[in-house]
Amino acid sequence: MTSFYSEEELKQLGFASVGKNVSISRKASFYSPSEISLGNDVRIDDFCILSGKVSLGNNIHIAAYSAIYGGKEGVFISNYANVSSRVCIYAVSDDFSGETMTNPTIPDKYKKLINGKVIIKQHVIIGSGCTVLPDTVLEEGSAFGCMSLIKTSSSPWTIYAGIPCRKIKDRKKDLLLLAKKYEKEYNK
Repeated sequence: MTSFYSEEELKQLGFASVGKNVSISRKASFYSPSEISLGNDVRIDDFCILSGKVSLGNNIHIAAYSAIYGGKEGVFISNYANVSSRVCIYAVSDDFSGETMTNPTIPDKYKKLINGKVIIKQHVIIGSGCTVLPDTVLEEGSAFGCMSLIKTSSSPWTIYAGIPCRKIKDRKKDLLLLAKKYEKEYNK
């Protein structure tokens, strides 16, 4: 037995769609897999959780111990994005104001959820230990240093870090030429 599900086993898990060359650890967990779409060349490592509405594009890596909570609004990750280890992405969260109760064991009438779509565009990289909160758009090429709190949308091709994150400097676009070469070489 290998560490990753076979193509046939992936079909049996009940995902909305599964592309080609998908490697998913047998130690990853999926809640509501019928709401999860996986593109081509996707890798999901050990101890990851994907829950609710989640859509992954092509050439996506979700590193070990990361969690993506799509809820009803969803998390949408575009091509060539990278989610490093121990990242949490939330499109849904409890209200922490104290006006309502919290946690999934409480009936909905006693709590309030904060929902907001998370969109992660092409070539975004999210460093280890980052947290992404609901209702954010991470623009193309933006990068986030380890342990950053991402609670607002980013600008394209910018590097951020901190709690909450702030702009550090602009990011180079050299990788776009490499992406074109890669796509040509591998007929993408």
